[in-house]
Amino acid sequence: MITFLQRNRIVLSRLVGAGILLLYLVTESYWDLHGEVFDTVLFAIGVFLVGIASLGRMWCSLYIAGYKDRQLVTSGPYSLVRNPLYFFSFFGALGLGFATETFTFPLLLGLLFALYYPLVVKGEEEKLRNYFGEAYEQYRSKVPAFFPRSFRIEEPDEYTVNPKIYRRHIFSALWFVWALGILEIFEALKEAGLLVRWAVLY
Repeated sequence: MITFLQRNRIVLSRLVGAGILLLYLVTESYWDLHGEVFDTVLFAIGVFLVGIASLGRMWCSLYIAGYKDRQLVTSGPYSLVRNPLYFFSFFGALGLGFATETFTFPLLLGLLFALYYPLVVKGEEEKLRNYFGEAYEQYRSKVPAFFPRSFRIEEPDEYTVNPKIYRRHIFSALWFVWALGILEIFEALKEAGLLVRWAVLY
């Protein structure tokens, strides 16, 4: 049975994202004001995590583009965890949080992710169980849901990819990078005094 969360996942994600962005727009980083180089360190951590997220999501898309709901994908990143797209998205969310040069936003985003995505994953795994039956149960018994137990990757020597579908997936994988650029634009507006800052966050 499709739940309200599954039906409205994208809309809810955008609403939550808009709320977090609004909070960012009206606050200032304590470390940006008093941290000297510490704010730069936080931003660098954010860029590093966003890079991992974007590359990881492109790697996942290479395997799933054109195969989703048609074939059970168990190689590449899917040989490490059953939900690698969400695994790398978690890094991206933390990266954007650190790019705000605070600890508040990565903690907030990490908490929201931990509360929200297990419900999404549960619904998607029920769908895969209905599609692939025993094959999915065997895969589920061997491969962890989110955190890898090992880093032994199972990859074929050759793999057929639909380039049109993969191209669309690449754009979706890069949105973390674009979001990073948007944060920098808003940071410049703050520094220019064009945005009102109502509070300081650590």
